[in-house]
Amino acid sequence: MKRKKRASAGSIKLQELLTEQNVIQKRALAILESDSPSFTHTHDFSINAVVNLINQMVDDGLMTKGSALWCFAMSLFEDAVKRELFTSLLDDSGRMHPSVFMKLCKELELKYGLKSSDNMSTVEKLGIFVYTLALGLSNRDVGERFQRSGYTVRSAFHDVLEAITARGKSFNGLARDIIRPKDPTFRLIPLQIKNDKRYMPYFKDCIGCIDGTHIAACIPETQQLRYIGRKGIPTFNVMATCDFDMCFTFAFVGWEGSAHDTHVFLHAINTPSMNFPKPPEGKYYLVDKGYPDRNGYMVPYSKTRYHLSQFENEPPNNMQETFNRSHSSLRSYIERSFGILKSQWKILHRMPKFSVQTQIDVIMAIFALHNYNRRNAEQATVFDIVELYPDCIPNDEPRDVRGNDTSNEDLYEGSNNMKRIRNDIATLIWNARRR
Repeated sequence: MKRKKRASAGSIKLQELLTEQNVIQKRALAILESDSPSFTHTHDFSINAVVNLINQMVDDGLMTKGSALWCFAMSLFEDAVKRELFTSLLDDSGRMHPSVFMKLCKELELKYGLKSSDNMSTVEKLGIFVYTLALGLSNRDVGERFQRSGYTVRSAFHDVLEAITARGKSFNGLARDIIRPKDPTFRLIPLQIKNDKRYMPYFKDCIGCIDGTHIAACIPETQQLRYIGRKGIPTFNVMATCDFDMCFTFAFVGWEGSAHDTHVFLHAINTPSMNFPKPPEGKYYLVDKGYPDRNGYMVPYSKTRYHLSQFENEPPNNMQETFNRSHSSLRSYIERSFGILKSQWKILHRMPKFSVQTQIDVIMAIFALHNYNRRNAEQATVFDIVELYPDCIPNDEPRDVRGNDTSNEDLYEGSNNMKRIRNDIATLIWNARRR
C-alpha cells in the first residue's frame, strides 16, 4: 500500500496563506456588495467609501494597518496626491483620521470660504496645510513632496490658514468657533469630576485649568532679544485654558518668551476684546503658583509639596499636602493637552521662516485642529491613550536654562474668598482620607 506523502512545512504555510487570501477576498466582496453601495457605479467612487471599507476590514481582523495588504488597499484611492495625504495622516501618532480630514475639508468649504482653484482641489490644499504643520517642513520640502511650485504651495497654505484663523475677516473663522467652551454658562459639573470620587464633590465648581507653554519662534537675529526668556531660545509665551475633555477653551498667542506668565494672564482677563471665558460667581479655574491668587482662580498652597512626582515615595502628611496633590492631579489635564498638542504637530518645535504674524496664526490654527480632531474623531486616538493612563503626560516643553521664579505670593494681594474655599476643600479631602 502506497503511503500518503507528508506535506512539507513550506507547502502547509503556502496553503494557509492562500486560504487566508481567499477568505479576505470573499469578505471584501461581501462588504462591497452589502455595505458600500457607492461602489456599484464607477462615477460614484468616493474617498469616504474606500476609507470605510478599509476600516471595516481592519476592524474585522482581515488586514493590519501598515501591512502590505493595507498599503495596497490604500492605493485604491483616486490619485497619488490623496494617497500621500492620507498615509501621512495615518502615522503612529494618530494625528487625524481620514474621515475627520474629509469632514474638516467640507466644513472649511461650506462655512469658512475655502475654495478650490483651477489646478488644485480643496482636499489637496488642506492636505498641504496639515502635512506642513504635522511634520514642520519648509515650503521647499513640501513643494518637492507634492511636486508643486513654491508659489503654489505657499498660496494653498495661506488659503487654508485664512479659512481657519480669518485674520482678514475680523477673526471669524473656524478657530473662533471651536476654541471656546462647549457650555458657556458652566452650569454643568464636568463628567470627569462628577464620575471620579477623587474629585467629587470637592471640585464640583471647577470649570477648567489655566497654564502657559512656550512654543519655538523663528525670529530674525536683530529682533530676538525680547523673545528669549527662561528657555534660552526665541519663543512665544502662550496662555491657554482647557476643559476636562482636553479641549482648549481659550488660547492667547503672541506674547514674547521673556514675558512673565502673570502679565500674559492679566492682559487676557482684563482685555474685553479677548473674549476670555471668565468664571461665573462661585466657579473657578485651577492655576499654578505662577498666577495671582484672585477670585475665580484657585492656586495651590505655597511652600508645600505639589507635583505628583513628589508624592511617589511618601504620601501627603497634612491637609495642605493632600489638597495640593488633588489640585495637581486635576490640573494635569492641561499639561496633557499641551503634551498632545506638541507631540502631534512638529512645526511647534521647528517653525519655518514665516513672518511673526503668520507664526501666531499657525499656532492658533493648531489649537483649532486639536479641538476639531478631539471632538470629531470616532476611533481610538492619542486622547484615549492619555485618558486610559492619566499619569502619562507627554512632555515636549523646552527646558528652562535660567532661573524661573513663578511665585506671586509677595506681588499680589490674595483673595480671602478663594483661600476660604481652598481651606474648606482641603479639610473635606483630608477628613475623607483619614476615615
